[in-house]
Amino acid sequence: MTAAARAEHDRAPGIAARLAALDGGALGSALDAAGHVVVPALLTAAECAELVARYDDAEQFRSRIVMARHGYGEGEYQYFAYPLPPLVAALRRALYPLLAPPANRWSEAMGIATRYPPDHATFLARCHRAGQQRPTPLLLRYRAGDYNRLHQDLYGEHVFPLQATVLLSRPAADFTGGEFVLVEQRARMQSRAEVVPLAQGDAVIFAVRERPVKSARGFARAAMRHGVSRLRSGARMTLGIIFHDAK
Repeated sequence: MTAAARAEHDRAPGIAARLAALDGGALGSALDAAGHVVVPALLTAAECAELVARYDDAEQFRSRIVMARHGYGEGEYQYFAYPLPPLVAALRRALYPLLAPPANRWSEAMGIATRYPPDHATFLARCHRAGQQRPTPLLLRYRAGDYNRLHQDLYGEHVFPLQATVLLSRPAADFTGGEFVLVEQRARMQSRAEVVPLAQGDAVIFAVRERPVKSARGFARAAMRHGVSRLRSGARMTLGIIFHDAK
């Protein structure tokens, strides 16, 4: 194990402690109200730098996607291979239990039969039995002029309804532009866009595909998509944490 890898492994328990200190009820209430919530300073500057440094080590990744080739936008991203880096694995494992209660609440409100177990390992086993065995956590890199079109991260039959993105770069210092954008579409209404400001190390947790919104008859489903506006200068990197695996 290299010195950098050892340092990251040692920091992994700190992620779990930071997440355990969060008020899960308040986090869930914020998700219910707006469909997203920001967790400030989830990662330290040193942890962000360690993840950014991994991007050029191709052996750590299972796949590299050049977005323009697929009509996804401009820029590129890479999916980590298993085993995930300790920091990424710890973040995925510790964040999931906070999100399972609101995920189950959303399913009930939208009349969806699916329920999510309290621990991530059990949910992953469900994915793997269905043939979804490829890891989905990823690093994304944008340079001047790059952007990410509005999209949803699905990957198969089993979809956990919430995901997270962590900004690894410093706004204004490392890049300008490149805002994280959420768009909500309710029935018989025009789309509503929201820009979510983030600082380095902040995480935004948001709906993957849809969320419940109050209606005259109880709850309706609002479709959700997310993307990144065009980068005006510099370079921007983010970590994506998706809880379901891919086929």
